[in-house]
Amino acid sequence: MHDDERASSGDQDAHGASGGIDPLAWEEASAFRNAERERLYAERRALDGKARQTISAQIAENLESLLKLPDARTIALYWPIRGEPNLTGFMRKVHESGHRVVLPVVLEKRSPLAFHLWAPDAEMERGIWNIPVPRDTARAVPDIVIAPVVGFDDHGYRLGNGGGYYDRTLAGISADTLVIGVGYAFSRLPTIHPMPWDVPMDVMVLEDKIIDHRVD
Repeated sequence: MHDDERASSGDQDAHGASGGIDPLAWEEASAFRNAERERLYAERRALDGKARQTISAQIAENLESLLKLPDARTIALYWPIRGEPNLTGFMRKVHESGHRVVLPVVLEKRSPLAFHLWAPDAEMERGIWNIPVPRDTARAVPDIVIAPVVGFDDHGYRLGNGGGYYDRTLAGISADTLVIGVGYAFSRLPTIHPMPWDVPMDVMVLEDKIIDHRVD
C-alpha cells in the first residue's frame, strides 16, 4: 500500500497549504514533487521485467542482512504496484522465519493506514484502488514498517505517491518502531523539500547499499 490517492494536484490534495506553511513555498514544493514523481515513474517503466526482478532480489538480500532479528517481530511490508520493488518472496521468507507479516489497508480515505495480518495462504481481496489486501484478518501493530518510496533524499525524507497515507501513519506510531524505506538507487534526490508533516525514514535500503540515518 502506498500513498495511492494521487490526483493531479498530488500532495496539495493530501495536505493542502495549512498549518502556517507559506502557500507560495508549498505550491513550488508541490510542483517539484509532482514533476519528480512523473520522472521517476518513467524511469521505473523503463526497467524491463528481468532488471526489476534482479533489483528486487538485491533489495531483499540487503533487508535480510539488516534485519537479523533474534526474536519474532511484527513486520509491515506492502503489495507492489506501479513498478515498485517486488518483495513478495521476501514476505514469504519473513513469515516462514517465524515473524508476523502485516500489510497496510486503507479503511478510510485521508486517514492513517491499518495493518492486517498476512500469510502465504491468506485469502486476498481488492481494496481501495484495486490493491490486494488480506480478507478478514486481524489487525496488528508493527514493530518494523518497510515502506516503498518513489523518491528519497539525503536526510531520509520520502517522496510517496502523493496521498499522504504513510505520513499520517508514521506520525502516529511509536518512536520505537523501526521505519525502513525501500526503493531504487536512481530515486535518490538532493532534497524533496520536506514539509512539517513529512517523516524521515530511519534506514533506506536500495539495491546497492543500506543508508542508516540513525547513525550520525
